[in-house]
Amino acid sequence: MSQPSPPRPHFVRRLLHILAKPMKRDRGRGGVVVHPYRGYGSQREAFLMGRVFRQSALSRVIPHHGMLRDLADIVRRIERRGMAGAEVEIRLGANHQTVTTDRDGYFDVHLPLKTPLPQGLSWHVADLAVSHAGERIHCRAGVYVPPPDTDLLVISDIDDTVMYTGVADKLRMLHRLFVQQAERRTAFPGVASLYQALHRGAEGDAKRPILYVSRGPWCIYEMLEAFFQLNQIPVGPILFLREWGISWRRPWPRRAEDHKHDLITRMLAQMDDMPCVLIGDSGQHDPEVYTRIVKEHPGRVKAIYIRRVDRKPDRERAIQRLRDEIADSDCSLVLAADSATIAAHAYQHGLISQSDLVMVREASQEAAL
Repeated sequence: MSQPSPPRPHFVRRLLHILAKPMKRDRGRGGVVVHPYRGYGSQREAFLMGRVFRQSALSRVIPHHGMLRDLADIVRRIERRGMAGAEVEIRLGANHQTVTTDRDGYFDVHLPLKTPLPQGLSWHVADLAVSHAGERIHCRAGVYVPPPDTDLLVISDIDDTVMYTGVADKLRMLHRLFVQQAERRTAFPGVASLYQALHRGAEGDAKRPILYVSRGPWCIYEMLEAFFQLNQIPVGPILFLREWGISWRRPWPRRAEDHKHDLITRMLAQMDDMPCVLIGDSGQHDPEVYTRIVKEHPGRVKAIYIRRVDRKPDRERAIQRLRDEIADSDCSLVLAADSATIAAHAYQHGLISQSDLVMVREASQEAAL
């Protein structure tokens, strides 16, 4: 895998603009800002989270455009602080709940759906009203609730599973995304076709939920949304494992141990008895975490797909031992070098259609040329 060339001046300008982009919405006025993230749910409960924070106003001497404005917005972004104790009222259909933000400004909503949502829709719109110190702000967020007859949940890692380079290496990822040909060099070959196939299912109309997890910080949520849209990867709630909490006073990320396991456990509980497929990579701890999930939830995991990101003999032997540990279950652990290998196994087990298998193979071959 080739390494990116050193950042060029126009890349630095673009990088600054991307990092500053979340601050543009207030037009420099500052004040209270609400950033909800996409939610997901089942027929009985919905999950939604987001953050409320206050950011400073932009000085009038700063121009409206250019690198100086971007630098000023980045400083404002670093300085903004989460607002503790803000009241967040959520309405989803006829269902509603009120929560308060934690000390970092985050809110975490588990909304019982006592009144059913409209049938025939997968994406629903939640209305949010945030109140703090006499101020009241309204916004909306999308919530994905799979149809009652959904047959499979797909849970996927992002870093080195969907895209090259974990999001923790933000500079390298941004270089690939905005300087190199993003559609060819950021997403793994065939990954868009593979995830589209898993989303559609064997009959082509399943509309299965795909939930993504990452070790990265919430602050690059918008950038990852752009990546998914650019590469035509089925959209879903992007659930990060941690808030890094980087600031001038605390420049180091918080620990993220066991958070992936906890998130997946929560997803499985949310989706009742729906079976799932877990997708990850061999470079970190995905095989170990996923094997643990299989043991803790017998019968729920139909397949574990691990993308091989290196060929270290010790690592491959460790993954083989994990495969042996779950050999008596009905779950297969597949160590795959490419998307086509994953698609072939998925087709053999009735998870995708034959036509989609062909599409994944073709997309993988075209990207390799």
